[in-house]
Amino acid sequence: MGNRVVPAALIALLVILHGQLWFGRGSVPNVSRLQGQLAEQKRKNVQAAQANDRLSAEIHDLRDGLEIVEEKARSELGMVRANEIYVQIAK
Repeated sequence: MGNRVVPAALIALLVILHGQLWFGRGSVPNVSRLQGQLAEQKRKNVQAAQANDRLSAEIHDLRDGLEIVEEKARSELGMVRANEIYVQIAK
């Protein structure tokens, strides 16, 4: 009987470990699902970073590109600065 206890205990331990491999918290299907979620989140992060870069560039243009805004306002809307006189020559 003593000869059968050790192999039976080892087999039981092997079955428990094998069960953990397929059904436990760190199981193969669970790890596969988490890897899929990680890939999806990384894709969303890349999209968000691109959107942030676009918005940052737009903010930079709006802050530093006042000359362009002023030029458009003068040519398209006929706006003038304070203490300026607007003269339009008709052809």
